[in-house]
Amino acid sequence: MIDFTNLSYLKSGNEKQKRAYEVLDKYQVFEKLKPYSPVLAGTIPIEIDIENSDLDIICEVDLKSEEDFLDYIMSSRLIPVDTEVKIENNIINGEKSIVLNFMLEEFPIEIFGQNKPSLEQNAYRHMLAEYKILKEKGTDFKHKIIELKKQGIKTEPAFGLLMGLKSPYEDLLKF
Repeated sequence: MIDFTNLSYLKSGNEKQKRAYEVLDKYQVFEKLKPYSPVLAGTIPIEIDIENSDLDIICEVDLKSEEDFLDYIMSSRLIPVDTEVKIENNIINGEKSIVLNFMLEEFPIEIFGQNKPSLEQNAYRHMLAEYKILKEKGTDFKHKIIELKKQGIKTEPAFGLLMGLKSPYEDLLKF
């Protein structure tokens, strides 16, 4: 089992993972986000990414002080000057969330914050479940997931299609 809380696994991964590690290290992304318990989630850590997949970084953010979080992000120089940043506030599964999207070199970056521990957020829990399923079901299954993603189907629904899950976002949490 990979320790997804420590980015060093990327250094021995595929080319995209190695490059992701270089970029995250170069910009000190995880060091700068440390007060918010950052974790890389999504498709790149489990090697089911496609060409335009982003680096999903989930954080524990007290959204009562959302302005403090945004001020911290901007003052930490995490995001290079002259970089366009899209900021959204959403309610996801009844939870207030903040999402920042921007580019670091060739990588789209998404910082996702909710007022709950990073390791308890659904993005992380889904990734762990998907990783376990991929290990169990093997290479052919993995390639089918990637093909569905290339057709525009999001990750959880792709797993749902191949596994006959009625509610993939909820059902994956049971794994």
